[in-house]
Amino acid sequence: MVKVDVAGDVHVNATFNNIIISITNKQGQVISWSSAGKMGFKGSKKNTPYAAQVAAADAARVALDAGMKRADVYVKGPGSGREGAIRSISQSGIEVTSIKDVTPLPHNGCRPPKKRRV
Repeated sequence: MVKVDVAGDVHVNATFNNIIISITNKQGQVISWSSAGKMGFKGSKKNTPYAAQVAAADAARVALDAGMKRADVYVKGPGSGREGAIRSISQSGIEVTSIKDVTPLPHNGCRPPKKRRV
């Protein structure tokens, strides 16, 4: 059983194809999660701000019922639903204490994939 504290973390992973929201306690154990695909969006509708908003509200509702009040938000990725997800979490009743961008940036690590030919 996952221990739910008053304070926790919200991890928003916004890719070009989907938005995944995981709400965890401070130890990193997942309390609730949701994604645009889980909410029934398909194809290019998954990476819209509205889909992110619906998914974040769904995940936040479960966490709020479990007893979470405050959360730090960690946003990762270049997707379009980043702001919508944060706004939806704060509207659902979870107080957002801090927002941090944790998008991984290569310091010239891997070789990039070859260019697309359209």
